[in-house]
Amino acid sequence: MPTGAIDYHERTKHSPRSVHEGGRGLNFDNKPRLYKVYTDLPAKPLSDRIRPPQQPALAAIAEPTPDGDPARAHQPDLETVTSLCYYAAGVTKRIDRRGRTLRFRAAATTGALYHVDLYVVCGDLGGDDGDDETGEPGRELEAGVYHFDPRTLSLDVLREGDYRGVLASASEHAGVADAPLSVVATSTWWRNAWKYGDRTFRHAFWDSGTHLANLLAVAHALDYRAEVVTGFADRPVADLLGLKPEREAPLEIVPIGSGNTDSEFDFAAGSDANSGSADIDPIDPDTEPLSPNEREFPLIHEAWSAGTLENGGAADSWRSGRPAGPIGTREPGDGERVALEPVGHETASSRPLHETIRRRGSCREYEREPISFRKLSTVLDRAVRGVAMDSRFADDPPLSFVAPFLVVNGVDGLASGTYHYHPARGELERLRAGECRSEAGHLALDQGLAADAAVCVYFMTDLTAVVDALGDRGYRVAQLEASLTAGRLYLGTYAHRDLGGTGLTFYDDIVSDFFAPRAAGQTPMFLYTIGRPA
Repeated sequence: MPTGAIDYHERTKHSPRSVHEGGRGLNFDNKPRLYKVYTDLPAKPLSDRIRPPQQPALAAIAEPTPDGDPARAHQPDLETVTSLCYYAAGVTKRIDRRGRTLRFRAAATTGALYHVDLYVVCGDLGGDDGDDETGEPGRELEAGVYHFDPRTLSLDVLREGDYRGVLASASEHAGVADAPLSVVATSTWWRNAWKYGDRTFRHAFWDSGTHLANLLAVAHALDYRAEVVTGFADRPVADLLGLKPEREAPLEIVPIGSGNTDSEFDFAAGSDANSGSADIDPIDPDTEPLSPNEREFPLIHEAWSAGTLENGGAADSWRSGRPAGPIGTREPGDGERVALEPVGHETASSRPLHETIRRRGSCREYEREPISFRKLSTVLDRAVRGVAMDSRFADDPPLSFVAPFLVVNGVDGLASGTYHYHPARGELERLRAGECRSEAGHLALDQGLAADAAVCVYFMTDLTAVVDALGDRGYRVAQLEASLTAGRLYLGTYAHRDLGGTGLTFYDDIVSDFFAPRAAGQTPMFLYTIGRPA
């Protein structure tokens, strides 16, 4: 029987003892390559013109997804696909160091090992310019299934033809059926497990979440409807992409745009006018070896398998059958309240989204200088407004599955201490007063970076409650809601020129004890730190 989510989580917790005893040297001669390289597939170059999303980053992360009104819908084209892929997973920064060129990508990834890949499944995508002879829109990207290669800013052609119906059948999600294109995020386990071992299943959702935070922000900045679909039949999607889930598995689907008039999908029949059915010919394209000796980690695959769904009907039932209301969070208490003081739209940072993504990094050193309470308030206010996910109901609060807890050690106008953040109320509830820098460092694997940070934000959940309500797949949802929100915190942070941030790892049970009794029964999903970069 596959390892369930709670068992997996317990077995991969960090403690001072496990970190001390589990330390092992890394074999750099066996380090996996950072890119997926197909050996014999044709490639289609993406547009030589990247369309920079000009909307301010703070607005892009805060505004709800466009409503998809067909009267307003504009169809994506090759430039759209280029911008989406580049600002979510492209190489945005190059640094020459000691005779080597280091290439950094758009989204934060544990260990800079870049195990998350993006695939595009689309119909014919055309531009606005009409063909000289027919007057019809030019088809700039033909219908197909593609893999995004960030090395070359190109698309590897996996399949030709319109296969959107496979995703629609696997998800039974109206947004997927209605979208001109969908992006599928995957994780190649070994690329991360080389360093982090069995914890890679956690990191799959940490890192896909930061990628998708960028992707959603770019889509919204370009005025396309977009949301994250977590409920789908896993194996049909893996088969569509030619994946072996023991090595690489699909994690999320993101439908982008609306008004797909080419596809009349009948969920009951399970077929589509363009793709016929979910029964497709298998593909197994050859790729370059990741490393000389690729290892397998059965626990990762077991944890993934435990949460899989068999078909689109099961996905629809899983999605619609969850109990109403937030799950795994905690109700406010009677502690002292501090209202956030976010700045208004008129005076907020206007740094464009594309500049913010290019500027974003993972801060490696903080100065112990306080940051502004208004800037912290603005980042929290804009980033923690709820993510468009299929597992959330329309009337859910901003966070449905995780609760944010703060350790504050350096904010002008906010007393040091620990707080429970209530996004719907725009309030911090004080749990404990007093500076606790040494404790902050200890919680985060005894890393000085957390001790020096102005604020540490932990996203906590009651995992038992989440799994009871959503099954083992709920583990993915809780991890993802935390990481998507953290990805937005990254963007909100780097929209300000004097702030920096990074995610860190932690001692799970010690964090739970630290925030008790409010967080009793909860476990941390993600840690994000913010401060003044040195």
